[in-house]
Amino acid sequence: MLTAELAPTRSPARFVALAGAVAVVLTVALVGGLDVYRLGDSTRHLRRTISEYALGPQRWVFDTGVLLLVFGSVAILSVLVWRGVAKWNSVGSVAFAAWSVGLTLVVIFPKNDWAIGPSMSGSIHRFGSLVAFIALPIAAMLLARPWRRDPVWGAHARWTFRFGVLSALAFTPILYAIGVNAVVGTSWWRVIPLGYVERLLVLTEVVAVLVAGVWAIAVAHRPTLTVHENETRENETDVHESRERETQDFQAQEYKPSSTSL
Repeated sequence: MLTAELAPTRSPARFVALAGAVAVVLTVALVGGLDVYRLGDSTRHLRRTISEYALGPQRWVFDTGVLLLVFGSVAILSVLVWRGVAKWNSVGSVAFAAWSVGLTLVVIFPKNDWAIGPSMSGSIHRFGSLVAFIALPIAAMLLARPWRRDPVWGAHARWTFRFGVLSALAFTPILYAIGVNAVVGTSWWRVIPLGYVERLLVLTEVVAVLVAGVWAIAVAHRPTLTVHENETRENETDVHESRERETQDFQAQEYKPSSTSL
């Protein structure tokens, strides 16, 4: 019989999970506050990327907000791994870590200042952004997938999975713009209203992290799952989905009577 270690009343995991969720909320307040503050002048800044703030006097606010998001993401992932929801070497965990690394690169290397021209810093910044935007949806969906039918964590997993899907969908306009650039030659950032699209993408991905944070807080209150239990859960999910596919294939087959039944 599998056993579980009960979480103490004042578990360090609870503190880490709460700190991670609070850090994500502060990110929304800081970076969102920059947009709200400038709405009094005009809405022109909304057409530009969020990282444009790093080129002006508000850089410290932008950098602080993104670093808080990195801290919150690492804290949330640590609790999910610590409490046995995910394995540290799983694809979902690696993708979540890649999201944090990409955001860190965004802070260390500011975007291109086009008043000066392209730079190595701008290229690394773009690479970091791309890694982060792609990694987070993958992380959310893969971390949540084994738990979607779980009687305890199913609701948390399904919400995390849904926002992973929404994040992936929010990234599709950028893929479309890149495709147009490859076929027609139009600069991809001119194909779409990049500032608005990026803000929608960032919002969905940050909410996905926050939903995972709520899951981590709940997990910190429950018994720790062993690695074996986590692997068993993933195997049960694969078997269940395999049986569903077999059932659908069987129902789709046309019944043909044999000669002995005539």
